[in-house]
Amino acid sequence: MIAVEQLNVTVGNFSLQNVSFSLEVGEYGILMGRTGSGKTTLLESLCGLKPISSGRIVIDGRDVTRLKPGARGIGFVPQEGALFQSMVVRDQIGFALEIRRRPKGEVNARVEDLAGRLGITGLLDRSLDGLSGGERQRVALGRALAAQPTVLCLDEPFSALDEETRDDMYQLVRTVTREAGVTTVHITHSRSEAEQLGDRFFRLVDGRIEPWTLSARSPAAESPASSTAVVSSEIGEAKKMAPDDPATTTGDGPTPDLVVE
Repeated sequence: MIAVEQLNVTVGNFSLQNVSFSLEVGEYGILMGRTGSGKTTLLESLCGLKPISSGRIVIDGRDVTRLKPGARGIGFVPQEGALFQSMVVRDQIGFALEIRRRPKGEVNARVEDLAGRLGITGLLDRSLDGLSGGERQRVALGRALAAQPTVLCLDEPFSALDEETRDDMYQLVRTVTREAGVTTVHITHSRSEAEQLGDRFFRLVDGRIEPWTLSARSPAAESPASSTAVVSSEIGEAKKMAPDDPATTTGDGPTPDLVVE
């Protein structure tokens, strides 16, 4: 489970104010809000990638607020996956275990198990070149789950995928997270995605988080082109635009902090 208590974060002229929410073990939480409302800033704060001004982050009864990213028990899939270009798939998935100096046999067994669950066993010795968007996201998900985190954070993981691939990934992610018993915080702008995956729903408005119940679709919301506009009209205008959610990776891939448990 995860409990966020009165969290305050300041980035430049933008601030998240007194953010509080909780999810029980195995719950799938959906976080929505306008672009620039601070969703990625919140997720990165939970992971320890952005400093907080005050408040607490509690995971399974343990206060992790001041712990380093790798000690929090959180797996993170940033936007676009942020994979290492120089690694084959097997090494991508095993990275979090390798840097923890886990025994080679344990690493191999975990990689094989995850690859089987994610349907990418045949890709383990492939480089990223030539992998489809869906295959890359499966690799990123496997890397985030490798160290068996308590909480999984997903930042718009399917936004660049085509509709058919997204539908496949929805089913896969729901199955894998349920099997793992992991608590999930998932950012999306897609109402359809939220409906298919979420147990509980939150939105960021004016730097504050609010519980949210998805309302019935209007006829205009039935088309993919209008779904984001419908959600945006319900959540209101953010008081200040965050630098939101700047990219956190450069060069060959993510920093180690982005991929550890």
